[in-house]
Amino acid sequence: MKHSFNNLNIASFESRRSKEIAKLIEYHNGIAHIAESVVETPSKNSKEIEELCVKLKNNQIDIIIFMTGFGTKLLLESLEKRLGTKPAKRLLNKTAIVGRGIKSRSALRNFGVTPLYSKPVPNTWQEIVKVLADKNLLKNKHVAIQEYSKKNNNLVKNLKANGAGVLSIPVYKSALPPDTSLLENLVNNMIKGQIDICLFTSSQQVANIFRFAKKLNKNDQLSRSFKNIVIGSVGSNTTLALTSHGIKADYEPEVMRMGNLVREIARRSDYLLLKKRTSAKNRVDTNNWNRIDTNWGKFSDKKRKAITYNSEFMKACRKEETNYTPIWIMRQAGRFSRHYRAIRSNHTFLELCKTPEIASEVTLMAVDQLGVDAAIIFSDILLILEPLGINITYTKSDGPRILNPLRTKKSIENIAKFEIDELEFLFKALRITRKALKPEIPLIGFAGAPFTLASYAIEGGSSRNFELTKSLMYKDPELWNQIMSLLTNATIKYLNRQAKEGADALQIFDSWIGCLSPADYEKYVFPHMKELFSKINKSVPTIHFGTGTSSLLKLMKKAGGTVMGFDWRVDINKAWKEIGYNSAVQGNLDPIVLFSTPSVIKKQVKELLNKVKARNGHIFNLGHGVLPATPPDNVLALIDAVHEYSDS
Repeated sequence: MKHSFNNLNIASFESRRSKEIAKLIEYHNGIAHIAESVVETPSKNSKEIEELCVKLKNNQIDIIIFMTGFGTKLLLESLEKRLGTKPAKRLLNKTAIVGRGIKSRSALRNFGVTPLYSKPVPNTWQEIVKVLADKNLLKNKHVAIQEYSKKNNNLVKNLKANGAGVLSIPVYKSALPPDTSLLENLVNNMIKGQIDICLFTSSQQVANIFRFAKKLNKNDQLSRSFKNIVIGSVGSNTTLALTSHGIKADYEPEVMRMGNLVREIARRSDYLLLKKRTSAKNRVDTNNWNRIDTNWGKFSDKKRKAITYNSEFMKACRKEETNYTPIWIMRQAGRFSRHYRAIRSNHTFLELCKTPEIASEVTLMAVDQLGVDAAIIFSDILLILEPLGINITYTKSDGPRILNPLRTKKSIENIAKFEIDELEFLFKALRITRKALKPEIPLIGFAGAPFTLASYAIEGGSSRNFELTKSLMYKDPELWNQIMSLLTNATIKYLNRQAKEGADALQIFDSWIGCLSPADYEKYVFPHMKELFSKINKSVPTIHFGTGTSSLLKLMKKAGGTVMGFDWRVDINKAWKEIGYNSAVQGNLDPIVLFSTPSVIKKQVKELLNKVKARNGHIFNLGHGVLPATPPDNVLALIDAVHEYSDS
């Protein structure tokens, strides 16, 4: 699918790859405005390079960090010239080599040197320090750094703080081009409001255009112009450079490449530009903002709900005709995203869930990046247990653990009265998100189903066979029903409060229900689920989702739910027929398909959509949550394929 800038004016300050970025912009139907902002010249007679050669020969360098693709090539050429090709390769291969980013690692491999890491990480200086420090590779080690055009003081400081000695090696200098007429013209066009989107592919470009604007005495005017221009940054270092000048990047691709930057912003350009200019018009300082600051204008609650009501997702819930098949993805704000991992690295999971502003930011991030048709609030199904006095901890290796599991009558008697206000952090996150979310995008709230919550609470965490849960269910039905009633009542209150605080739809996750037979489901779970659905706010559509449920679908449908969610183990057409076509359905691509290729993804999407094409009421989703190692480009390919094929 070719994405389009729709004839927007796109500025770029690319230097060595000016022609390449101009072609990319024009290929995506943008009007390219290119001005060279940086000239890089190799450093001559570098005493630091001479020192590096001596220390390599004497085995006095343990690690060399290569920071840029261009700088890597220059330093390798210098070492080859001074040491000879074979000795340079031999000495480098005796040393631990770290390449920051794809270009550095590619240049090293082309020279015949194998870097320590071949994965996307490390891509920032912070990640370099972390991966080396985590493996205890820095203490009492001698580290050489191929620098940018100027010394990275933060990197040097952090390496030294971890016990390393550091040799900084400048290999090139950056300056403004000799002829700055094109640069001056582009800066003036930005100030005049003639540019819609501005793309930055290096931190040096940022430094140079502000340096040049200062020279023109137009620094403040340039900064103000960015309030109405969508700013694309190729990656973390460039984003940090923008931040240092008081400017917030509006978009950063998952994979830090020029092609991804252009393609992904073209994909979301209309939305990003509307969002930024509308917010600026409504007095948001868009040079210094977060997603939660977005302001779409003043809407009465009634008017906002009317707009959301007519969205493609909400129409599909009601089995009405839609212009295309709406799609959202379970765990769409999760570990497959580099941006999510960056936020998560600074917070525990509970901190993330319980800090409304951050939970909201993560929720909105997925909408901005992916272009899905619904947002789902970032939270966890087990948090409802805490107000009941059930203590939870989250571990990296084992996931959630219940510290005081429910296994006896006495443990049930110790359960606290459900105080819903203890979950105010979630309700505040809903309010913040709903306000910042475009009215056309519905917000989904959710809860765990009573059986899944009970299983966690009884087992004390995850389980393969649910021995404790099912044995309690069989041996003491009275105690089982007491637990289920308690959880059902709490979940009803929880979901209804979410609807009140801004959730436009509600999903009930019964992740573990597939371990039961139909007879056991009907006896031990069905009455509680029927009560739950009967008492949820009827104005809000509900999605009833479980995994491993092929034998339970009729009973689950009978229990309730506006939309039935299917996992990937069932044929969507047969399952829909089984529960009755009067219900809307959601699903159900196997999440592992996203580990294939875009062409395979498109084929699978077409096959699935062809099965349900004749009927209204289909919401596209995976059969379960997107997995952490999923390639982000494939997630975008999925969403585009669904929109493109269902719209044709």
